[in-house]
Amino acid sequence: MYDKIQCNRRHFLAMAAMNFAAAEFATIGLAVAQVGNKNPANTTISTGTNISIGTLKKINAGVLETGYAESGPASGPAVILLHGWPYDIYSYIDVVPLLASAGYRVIVPYLRGYGTTRFLTDDTFRNGQQAALAADIIALMDALGIQKAIIAGFDWGARTANIMAALWPERCKGMVSVSGYLIVNLEANKKPLPPQAELGWWYQYYFATERGRTGYDQNRKAFAKLIWKSASPKWNFDDATFDRSAAAFNNPDHVGIVIHNYRWRLSLAAGESQYDEMEKKLALRPIIAVPTITIASDFDGTAADGKAYTGLFAGKYSHQVLKDIGHNVPQEAPQVFAQAIFEVDSYSK
Repeated sequence: MYDKIQCNRRHFLAMAAMNFAAAEFATIGLAVAQVGNKNPANTTISTGTNISIGTLKKINAGVLETGYAESGPASGPAVILLHGWPYDIYSYIDVVPLLASAGYRVIVPYLRGYGTTRFLTDDTFRNGQQAALAADIIALMDALGIQKAIIAGFDWGARTANIMAALWPERCKGMVSVSGYLIVNLEANKKPLPPQAELGWWYQYYFATERGRTGYDQNRKAFAKLIWKSASPKWNFDDATFDRSAAAFNNPDHVGIVIHNYRWRLSLAAGESQYDEMEKKLALRPIIAVPTITIASDFDGTAADGKAYTGLFAGKYSHQVLKDIGHNVPQEAPQVFAQAIFEVDSYSK
């Protein structure tokens, strides 16, 4: 049921496949054992016990005042961790201490429309298209004086990392991308999929309507919790964990950004002309030469083997498959995610 030409849509197809999963949830320790523990800090953690993600800061970057968390030595090699929808920076609550204790400078920004990130002017278009989100992170790197960093993410964050690696490879020391190659091709997205696969798109079709916009606005927390459970059916998160992240959806621009992002993907809303050239390049499915590790999980369904996108990575590359882990890999398997960052960093040494 997976259309290789539309690999950027992999996560929607996989949501349907997840409904047939039956295995019991495995511990994080088992997942680590499957990948191998090469953590240079030799640090272990008990997931869910960390309460701090670092120092919360803000900085003007491009069209935004970007809110972000920072941890680790300021002189350390930079790692930028990018969240997706409907998640926030606390997806990395257990990853950050592993990286910081190993000497990395860790930056975890709220994407536009989330948390403490705000637009600098009221008249800026609330644009959720893929190129705009990637340009935001480049602007953040410029503002922080970071020339090069390891970029890692999942969901929207993985797509943003892909775009940065494709368009600004000189700024990316390495990349860790959950679900692989997610760059959106608008023409490919116009092609219908088999009914079972389209089922995983339900919320995008809902967002295409004004009823959907209003419904999401009125039910942000309930909507997000439903997606969390659907995308990670074996992750037994508690209310405190969810509520901590759900606070990020109170951002005044959150609904506008989310709705525009999904309408833009379906060619129901226009982007901004300033990103036209970037989008033309991205539509060609550019090869990524940056050292990369891709991670697949149960969420990816039949696409978990990575075969559909392996040929799109030309640098040093490896692919990992996690069993009994859902979409929010950094929060469900933080040591595995951190280990992937350590490993991809070694690729460039």
